[in-house]
Amino acid sequence: MLRRGFLGLILSAAALFGAEPRARVSGVDSIGITVSDLDRAVDFYTRVLTFEKVSEQEFAGSEWEHLQGLFGLRMRTARLRLGEEFIELKEYLAPEGRPLPVDSRSNDGWFQHIAIIVSDMDKAYARLRQHKVRHASSGPQRLPEWNRNAAGIDAFYFKDPDGHALEVLAFPRDKGNAKWHRPTNKLFLGIDHTAIVIQDTNASLRFYRDTLGMEVAGESENHGTEQEHLNNVFGARLRITAVRAPNGPGVEFLEYLAPRDGRPYPQDSKSNDLWHWQTRFSAASADDMARELRNSRARFLSTAVVELPQGKAGFRKSVIVRDPDGHAVEIAEQ
Repeated sequence: MLRRGFLGLILSAAALFGAEPRARVSGVDSIGITVSDLDRAVDFYTRVLTFEKVSEQEFAGSEWEHLQGLFGLRMRTARLRLGEEFIELKEYLAPEGRPLPVDSRSNDGWFQHIAIIVSDMDKAYARLRQHKVRHASSGPQRLPEWNRNAAGIDAFYFKDPDGHALEVLAFPRDKGNAKWHRPTNKLFLGIDHTAIVIQDTNASLRFYRDTLGMEVAGESENHGTEQEHLNNVFGARLRITAVRAPNGPGVEFLEYLAPRDGRPYPQDSKSNDLWHWQTRFSAASADDMARELRNSRARFLSTAVVELPQGKAGFRKSVIVRDPDGHAVEIAEQ
């Protein structure tokens, strides 16, 4: 209460003296994943993980080229929903991008996943085994009691048909959003967060907290055999920080304190490369947010803020930048 009251005093003072409040994002609209075959990906996410397909579209033209920073593109997209959260699958018909490196590991800089909340880990794992998913973890892991902030969480990493890492996660009664504990007969409930590998938590906080306006929602330091087998990285020791906007899934930073041999996000990455994920944030003004991002020296993937054909994309303006580690962040204005 004290913190919120102090924030209110700051905002009141800003209004009194005529200062404009800084632009902030209002939430995570969706998490985008680049895929090689949209039909195959939609089948996997809807049939195995029970997502619902909301829409499918095809895009081409100069607006989309300037937005994605990719000349001559033609892409098919499908928007899928699970619970209250959304993902967007994107297949680039032209130009085709590069596949995920076959030796990708969970501590490489391009690592990103979505955490899908399940009501029963044993049943979820059995279903994934029934559909012969590829393991990324050795099996489901329960985080130990000594780790106060993560104790009792069950988690398992696996891969989609393109090799993207996904996580199923079950919260104990004393953790997670209250909505994950509502009585239900559903197995897959929704998306709690997207996790990204980063190099420096403080640099990521300057971007996501100080520039985008998200708030820190939790922190922990995870290590031990359970974490090693979850991430499939021997000797894994992670500093984990969760940040959230008012709406939508959170963003979780995975800073590997050990081992430090993860490879950086490729500098020549493009939107059509299969390691490209794109977290879309909603904002009142894409132009105002772009100004904040330029002031913070963010790298722009888009050539500028792009005004899109009305009604085609579901939002009016958009711009894509890269965070300090190379992960793509889209700012969309309705």
